[in-house]
Amino acid sequence: MTLSSSSIQLAVIDMAGTTVADDGLVVASFEAAATAAGLPETGPQREQARQYVLDTMGQSKIVVFRALFGSEDVAQRANVAFEAAYEAEIDNGRATPIDGAAEAISRLREAGMKVALTTGFSGGTQEKLLAALGWQTIADLVLAPGDGVRGRPYPDLILTALIRLQADSVANVAALGDTSNDVDSALRAGCAIAAGTLTGAHDEDQLRAAGATHVVGSVADFADLLLST
Repeated sequence: MTLSSSSIQLAVIDMAGTTVADDGLVVASFEAAATAAGLPETGPQREQARQYVLDTMGQSKIVVFRALFGSEDVAQRANVAFEAAYEAEIDNGRATPIDGAAEAISRLREAGMKVALTTGFSGGTQEKLLAALGWQTIADLVLAPGDGVRGRPYPDLILTALIRLQADSVANVAALGDTSNDVDSALRAGCAIAAGTLTGAHDEDQLRAAGATHVVGSVADFADLLLST
């Protein structure tokens, strides 16, 4: 599939694993969530829950915990513990950008494309992550799941970005993420490009099985793809 750079008006790009190095922070934070939810420290129940978190990377974390624990109270308790653990890692300086991510976003915006950064974290955690990176103004829009906006694999984040940044059509939108859920969300939204990157949770086989139109090495390669003629 080839597109001229002029046809893409909006790039919707994931954060953890795509523009921000994960380095195991999500899984480590899950351990705190699992403990708060009352799962045994070791054993098959814990292992199955950990594998489910890996398989559902990219989805809204509260949705993952609802599916895992079956109780809204337990899911909320787990989510609070997860976000507290993740934010503690941010405070400890463990939030680092993927090599070339800031430059890639800048190149896209300088070329006239709008850029939206999306996440499966809450808006508060996203804001803290952006502040730690000094990225408060790096994108045209930042979005997290919330009232009226479902997380991945639903298309809401991408379609909300399209509306707010006034792209002409889903045919003018390209999306990038590191998980099958990112790809699924982009396909459900009807994006012209539903790309996967190899810097995060899922490998090339998983991304292609999800239907990725392109698989790139990094967000820098994604920028190259969109800017090529």
